[in-house]
Amino acid sequence: MTEDATTPHTSTAKPSRRKLLGAVAATGIAAGAAGLAAGVALGTDSNPPRFQPTGRRRFENHVVVITGATSGIGAAAAKLFAAEGARVAFCGRRVERGHGVERDIRAAGGEATYFHADVLVEDDVRKFVDAAVDKYGGLHVAFNNAGITIQKKLHEYSIEEFDRVLHTNLRGCFLAMKYELPHMIRAGGGTIVVTSSSNALATDAGRTAYTASKRGLVGLVQSAALDYAGDGIRVNALVPGTTDTELVRNASPIGNLPDDAYQVAMKQWAKTNVPGLGRLATPEEIASFALTLASGEHPYLTGAQLVIDGGKTAHA
Repeated sequence: MTEDATTPHTSTAKPSRRKLLGAVAATGIAAGAAGLAAGVALGTDSNPPRFQPTGRRRFENHVVVITGATSGIGAAAAKLFAAEGARVAFCGRRVERGHGVERDIRAAGGEATYFHADVLVEDDVRKFVDAAVDKYGGLHVAFNNAGITIQKKLHEYSIEEFDRVLHTNLRGCFLAMKYELPHMIRAGGGTIVVTSSSNALATDAGRTAYTASKRGLVGLVQSAALDYAGDGIRVNALVPGTTDTELVRNASPIGNLPDDAYQVAMKQWAKTNVPGLGRLATPEEIASFALTLASGEHPYLTGAQLVIDGGKTAHA
């Protein structure tokens, strides 16, 4: 299962794909002569800072479940939760990737178990949550992160495509919460973080299904927060901007470029399309914010949509 992030899109008001590819081609010539330094020079001021884990143990003796954690934001979150002492159960469709994340966490001294599950399938979700609770003895935190995108004009979607996006992003989160919440109620409380998107606030053409699903998640979070406040359960929406993940690359018209050329092109795209910091987020930056929302540091925080987008939606 892929993870959420806003995907790049060009319009007449922004650099066209032709211009972008032209810039990449020109850079490629330079890179061929001088190596990657030519590409890095284009985006030097947009390089993200080196991410450093906090070293804190906020989730010691906590059980955390995560959906959509075989790559991207979800995988980064699984590693960070484990590094802070959590016992992590996570799911996704890609078995090899999932076991790879599990191995990485265990090699670093953490505790995690991968479960193969597809959030489109109710029985998969139920079995995943129940198995996580059985293995680790409870449930304290849920990070419902699974998401996909299919980008095209509204009338071009097939019913199956539209349903697949809505059912993965919105219905999948509903199913996860449906089976997580009873365990939290019995335990006397918990926290749930849901990955929405900056597209829920400000979107662009070609994203009808994705935007509808991500805006729907904000409504789901707000209502659920009111439903379960009396049970000691806090529910909040994480609203990330464009993040350097597989989902973004796969949805991009330049996603099939060689890695170096793609990274250069995306740095150039971010300079125009992220008017604040002018770069993409790293999965670790977004995942770190998810941990903050899931922690006990802000007990008055529930029903909120917290934006972490580098300033993207601050610009009208």
